Amino acid sequence: MIHAPGESRAIRGPAKGGFRRSLLAWYRRTARDLPWRRKPEPYKVWIAEIILQQTRVEQGLPYYERFIASFPTLSALASAEEDAVLRVWEGLGYYRRARNLHRAAKVLAEQYEGRFPTTAREWMALPGVGRYTAGAIVSIAFGEPAPVLDGNVKRVLSRLRNITSCIDDTATERALWDEAAALVPRNAPGDFNQAMMELGARICTPRAPQCAACPVARHCAALALGVQEERPVRRAKKSIPRQEAVAAIVMKNGRYLMAKRPSDGLLAGLWEFPSAEVRSGQSHEAALIRGMKVLLGIDIEVAGMLGVMNHAYSHFRVNLSAYRCVHIGGKPIPAFHTQVKWILRHDFGQYALPKIARELLPLLGSRTGKR
Repeated sequence: MIHAPGESRAIRGPAKGGFRRSLLAWYRRTARDLPWRRKPEPYKVWIAEIILQQTRVEQGLPYYERFIASFPTLSALASAEEDAVLRVWEGLGYYRRARNLHRAAKVLAEQYEGRFPTTAREWMALPGVGRYTAGAIVSIAFGEPAPVLDGNVKRVLSRLRNITSCIDDTATERALWDEAAALVPRNAPGDFNQAMMELGARICTPRAPQCAACPVARHCAALALGVQEERPVRRAKKSIPRQEAVAAIVMKNGRYLMAKRPSDGLLAGLWEFPSAEVRSGQSHEAALIRGMKVLLGIDIEVAGMLGVMNHAYSHFRVNLSAYRCVHIGGKPIPAFHTQVKWILRHDFGQYALPKIARELLPLLGSRTGKR
């Protein structure tokens, strides 16, 4: 059950009107000046919402501006090559977002003849668009009173109502959607939804919420009970597994051996220095020699370590040790990857690389001798 003894019930009646007015007045007075807000065109709102799915505004803004500069229109995005889209997306992570964005652009260009859907249901039929993103787009760009429920809004609602049940539970999340739908007004739903998100991002923060500056503090049940920092209730985080891996930096005639990952799965469609997982009890050298034989069918000698990189993915962390290796036999033929190439160092900018591969580039030094 979403309610427990002493919890606040949903904001209704005159209180709801006062809540909306206070929140909207605060938002219109203090909202951050963001480019997609100045003139909320559907294309720009869509791009912004996809970027911000897994990225904070401060981090995502430069990527948004770079993406819009590269693909200023739906037509430009739909007609682009996937590799070009991934290159512009590079550094944002969660690359499935970029691939789905590209696929959705093609659907809009071909099946919708370049028109944008005006309902949340239609948007949710597109690749990479869920209920939250659809609600944000149609409320901001088309003035449709659709609710939104991201992490910020969940936190705001859980404190407003002092929800003691876990917000990760399906029943609680369903009730939060109902509450968000009940609150969103028919007039200015886009401003209201952005105000809720802005409140969570700037005032109702996960730690040390700024309750004294909150425009709707008088409506907050958790604050009234002094338990605002105990909300929302979340499931305990699982420990994150750690993997040990090795990368082969193979240079021949001034070119580096690179491999393109499959179009599905982790880092899909990106180019990388071929790497292998280190099995329990296995040396780095043995893992490299075996890995390059299995993955690419080549024989190598390990010449020396270049450095160690640490990187966190969504569900695991990896320690990647990079080694300079010498190609001594066999033509590279991919068994796991889709392509392999020998690439000049100054051409790396033409390929979409994962962050960990890009961070390896300075370790290569200026050495360009032949092998």
